[in-house]
Amino acid sequence: MSIYEQGLPRCAANHVALSPVSFVERSAEVFGDLPAVVHGRRRYTWGQTRDRAARLAAALRKHGVGRGSTVSAMLPNTPEMVEAHYAVPALNAVLNTLNTRLDAPLLAWQMNHCEAQVLITDTEFAPAIGEALRILKAEHGRAPLVIDVADSEYTGPGVRLGTLEYEALLAAHEPLPRLEGPADEWDAIAVSYTSGTTGDPKGVVTHHRGAYLNAVCNATTWTMPQFPRYLWTLPMFHCNGWCFPWTVALQGGTHVCLRRVEAKVILDAMREHRVDHYCAAPIVHNLIVNAPAALREGIAQKVRGMVAGAAPPAAMIEGMARIGFEITHVYGLTETYGPAGVCAQRPAWAAADLSEQTRLNGRQGVRYALQEGMSVLDAESMAETPADGQTMGEIMFRGNIVMKGYLKNPAATEKAFAGGWFHSGDLGVLEPDRYVKIKDRSKDIIISGGENISSIEVEDALYRHPAVLACAVVAKPDPKWGETPLAYVELKPDAAVGAAELIAHCKSLLAGYKVPKEIRFEEIPKTSTGKIQKFALRERAKSASAIE
Repeated sequence: MSIYEQGLPRCAANHVALSPVSFVERSAEVFGDLPAVVHGRRRYTWGQTRDRAARLAAALRKHGVGRGSTVSAMLPNTPEMVEAHYAVPALNAVLNTLNTRLDAPLLAWQMNHCEAQVLITDTEFAPAIGEALRILKAEHGRAPLVIDVADSEYTGPGVRLGTLEYEALLAAHEPLPRLEGPADEWDAIAVSYTSGTTGDPKGVVTHHRGAYLNAVCNATTWTMPQFPRYLWTLPMFHCNGWCFPWTVALQGGTHVCLRRVEAKVILDAMREHRVDHYCAAPIVHNLIVNAPAALREGIAQKVRGMVAGAAPPAAMIEGMARIGFEITHVYGLTETYGPAGVCAQRPAWAAADLSEQTRLNGRQGVRYALQEGMSVLDAESMAETPADGQTMGEIMFRGNIVMKGYLKNPAATEKAFAGGWFHSGDLGVLEPDRYVKIKDRSKDIIISGGENISSIEVEDALYRHPAVLACAVVAKPDPKWGETPLAYVELKPDAAVGAAELIAHCKSLLAGYKVPKEIRFEEIPKTSTGKIQKFALRERAKSASAIE
C-alpha cells in the first residue's frame, strides 16, 4: 500500500458528491437578496427561490418521493419549472421533463416507461395531459399524483386535473433545512426522451456529476460573468435546458422566464430586463435576425446568444453579426447533456473578413473543457480520421459529460458505447486545426449517382438567398440517379421567388450534382425547440431513407 493511501481517508470534510443542487444553496447563502427569477409580475430573490424549491422538496418527500423516484413535469418556462430542477434532484429523485407539444399517447408512454410517481403540470396542457392520464391508467394501471400549476401569467383556458395545487402545496409545507443532493454523484438526476422518429423514444439517463460539470462548462465556455440576466428562449424540457437552470444558479444570475417564443416578446424582454444571455436553435435566432429593426431599438447592452440544435446556416451567423449579437456555436445531443463541444473562437479570427469568420464559426468545434474526448472516428475500425477536412467519419464523445445510458434498453446502450466512445450518429470531418465540422446525420446524406451530397451544404446555399426564411433538403428517389436533392422552402413574409430562381441561385454556389432538382414551397414541420423534422419530410418525399 502506498504511503499516500495510509491515514488519508475520504471523509465528509474532504469529499462531497458533485451535484448542481449545491449551486442553489450557495447562491441563496451568498446572494440571497439578489434577483433570481422574473416572470411577468412575479419576482423572486435567490433566498425566495431556494425557499420555494425547499418547500416543494418537502412536499414531494411527504408524498413518498425519494432516491430513484421519477417526477414528471409538463411545464413551460416558468418559475415552477426552475424550482422543479432544484427540488427534485435535492431528494435524489429523477426529473422527467415532458415535451409540451407531444400528443397524449406518447406522453402516457413516456410516463409509464419511466414509472412516474408524481406529475407537475400546467393547467394550459390539461387536454393532452388529461387524455394521457386516462391512457396511463387504462392501459398500464398507473396513476401518478398530479400537482396542478395555475400560472399567474397564463390567461387562457385551463383545467385542474389533480387534488393538489402547486402554490397551496408550497404554503402547506415548511422548507427543508437544506437541499442536500445525492450521496453518490453517479445517481440519476434526469431522464429525457429522444424524439422517437425511429420507433419508441429512448430514455436518456443523466447523472449528477455530468450535470454539475456541464453547468460549469457552460459558464466557462461563454466566459459568463457573475449575475448574468438569462432569457429562457430555450425550452427547459429540452435536455434540462442544456443544464442552464443550474448554470444560472452557479453564477447567481437571473432567470427571465417566457411562456412563448416570438420575436416581439423576446426583444421586449431583452429591452425591459436588460437580458445579456440566451440560448436557442437556429430558427429562433432567425426570428431575431428577420424581426423589424424597430423591435430591436433600445437594446443597448451586449447580447450574447448560444446556438445549437442543428448545424446553423451561415446566413444566420452572418445576420446575427450584422445586428451586433455575439453568437457562440455549441454542439451536442441529449446523450451529452446538450452541448459538449464548442466552436471556440480564437483571437486571430477577428482579423478575418465576415465571410471567413462565418465559415470558422459555423463549425462544431472542439470538446468542452471538462469533456474528455470529441473526435471523428471510423465507425468500423474506431481509428481517428485524418485531420484533412475531407475524410468523413462519425463524430464521437467520451467522458463525464456523457449519459449513463438508455433506460431499460441495455442493447441500445451497448451499441451507443461500442468501442469505448459514444456514437453520435452525426457524420463529419476533422479540419487541419482539429476542429470538427459536421457534414450530416448519417440518415440525411443523399447518395446521387454514387456521390455523397450533404443536405446541410445544400441548405446553406439556399439560406444565402435573401427570400428564404427556412429550408430543408432531403433525398427523393430517382430512377436514374438513385436519389436526388429535394428542397422544402418557407419564404420570408412578403418575399416572392420562384423555384427556377432558387435553383439558379444554388447553381452559382454548388457543383451541379448537388443542386436541388425540385423545390417545394411548403410549411416545414418543426419540433417545439425549433428543430426541423426531416423524418416527416422524408416521408413526404417518399425517400429511400424514410423507413429507418
